[in-house]
Amino acid sequence: MKYTFLLLSNLLIFSVSAQQLQLESNQKQVKLFAKTITQEDLKKHLTIYASDEFEGRETGEAGQKKAVDYLKTQYVTMGIEPAQKSGDYFQKFTLTIKKIPTGTLTINGNTYDNGNEYMSFTGIDASNETIEYVGYGLETDYVNNDVTNKIVLIKAGEPVGQTTDWGKSSEGLELKLNLARSKGAKAVLYVDQDYFNRMKRRFDYMKANDSGRMSIDALSSNSIPTLFLTTKMATSIYEAFENNSTAQLLDTSIVIDLESTDTKVATENVVAYIQGTTFPDEYVIISSHLDHVGVNDEGEIHNGADDDGSGTVALLEIAEAFKTAADKGKGPDRSVVFLHVTGEEKGLLGSQYYTDANPVFELNKTIANLNIDMVGRIDPKREGDRNYVYLIGSDKLSTELHEISELVNDKFMNIELDYTYNDENDPNRFYYRSDHYNFAKNNIPIIFYFNGTHDDYHKPSDTVEKINFDLLENRTRLVFHTAWEVANRSKAIIADKAK
Repeated sequence: MKYTFLLLSNLLIFSVSAQQLQLESNQKQVKLFAKTITQEDLKKHLTIYASDEFEGRETGEAGQKKAVDYLKTQYVTMGIEPAQKSGDYFQKFTLTIKKIPTGTLTINGNTYDNGNEYMSFTGIDASNETIEYVGYGLETDYVNNDVTNKIVLIKAGEPVGQTTDWGKSSEGLELKLNLARSKGAKAVLYVDQDYFNRMKRRFDYMKANDSGRMSIDALSSNSIPTLFLTTKMATSIYEAFENNSTAQLLDTSIVIDLESTDTKVATENVVAYIQGTTFPDEYVIISSHLDHVGVNDEGEIHNGADDDGSGTVALLEIAEAFKTAADKGKGPDRSVVFLHVTGEEKGLLGSQYYTDANPVFELNKTIANLNIDMVGRIDPKREGDRNYVYLIGSDKLSTELHEISELVNDKFMNIELDYTYNDENDPNRFYYRSDHYNFAKNNIPIIFYFNGTHDDYHKPSDTVEKINFDLLENRTRLVFHTAWEVANRSKAIIADKAK
C-alpha cells in the first residue's frame, strides 16, 4: 500500500512538472505572439464595432448584418479560413419570433389570461383535455403510464435523497421537457415557482413591448409547447400536488386557447478557424456573441461596448495572435475555431444552433470551449481592486482544464481569478446565461471569462469610452495563453467530471 501511494504521488508530481516544463519551454515565444494583442488594436476595432453605425446589433436586423460583414472582412484580411467546407464564413439559419400569445386557459370553470398564474411563450390549442400527472417527470414516472398526445403536469426537483441534474432548475427543465416530448406528450404544464418568478420579468417586458421570443426553426421538432404554472395554479389542478408525486390521471379537464403571431428572421454565426498541424481533427473553440439588444422605443442605440463588443474584439485579436504564430511556422497542434454567435441575447440561440442543430465540427472531437462575454469593465464591487477576472465553470467538467487555467495565469498574467460566480448556488446563475452553457451541457469542458455586471448593463450607456482597455488587453492575453496551452498539449484534456 505504501509503495502504491508513493508511486501515485510521483506520477502526480511528474504530471504537474510536465505541465510546467511545457509552459516554460515555450514561454518566451508565446509571449511574443501574445504581445500582438494590444490596447490600440482592441480600441480600434471596438470603436467601430460598438458605434451607432451598427445600430445595437439586434439579431436579424440591419445592424447585426453590418456586424457580421465587419467580422468576415477582418478574417479575410488576416487570411484566416472559413470553418465551413462550403467556404462561407456565415453559418446561416432561420429563427421564428413568437409574440406573447393572447388568449385564455380555463380549468375547473375558471378562466385565466396569459400571465395570470401561468404564462406561455407559444401558442397552444387544447379543448377539454385530461391531464396526466407525472410527478417529477423522471423516466420512472412514465412506467405503465402512456401519455401519448396528452397534457402532462410536471413539478420541478427530484425525490428526497437524489442529487442529479434532473433536480436542478435549468438543466432539469430541459431534461424533463425532452423526456416528455419523447414520450409523445402534447404539451407540458411545468411548475417551478422560482423559475416562474425569474421568467415572469421577461414575460412582462416582452408583453409590454410587444416583442417576441425567438426559437430555432431547425430545432422546432425537438420542442414541446409548455405552460409555466405557479404553485397556486398547480394546487388548484391537483390539491395534493406538493405532497404527492405518484403518477396518475387527474379528474380535471383543461381548455387552452392561446394564439401567437409568428415572424421569420434570418441570422448567422460567423465561424473561422486555423487548422491544427498535429491533431487537425481535434478542436478548441473560442467564442463570443456578436449581437446586442438594438434600439429602444425612444430611439436610443444600445451600443453594447462591453456586452459583448469587448468579447468580440478580444476574439479577433486572439485570432490574429494565432495567425501570427502560424505564419511563423508555429501553427497550433489542434485546430482552433473562432466562433462568433448570434442571438445570445435572445436565449443563447446561435450557440445552441451550433451545438444542437449543425455543429461545423464534431462535438466529440471538441476539446474545450473558452467563452468571452463582457471583459472590458470593472464590477463596482471590485473598484480599487481592478486586476481580476471572474472565471465560471473551469472546474465543472475537467479538473485538468482548471489546473491549466491556474498554471497559465501564474506563468504569464498574474490576474486574480475570482470564482465568486462559480458557486453552484450563485443566485445570478451566470453559468447558465452565456454561450458556453450549450457546450457544457454536451460535456465539453468550458471556461467563461466575465467582468461582472455594472450600471450600464443593457443600457444605451454601455459605450466605448467606459471600457478599460488595459484590462481588456490583459484578459484577452489570458484567454490566448490558455487556448494556446490547451491546443498544443501532447494529450487532449479529459472531461473527467462528465455527466
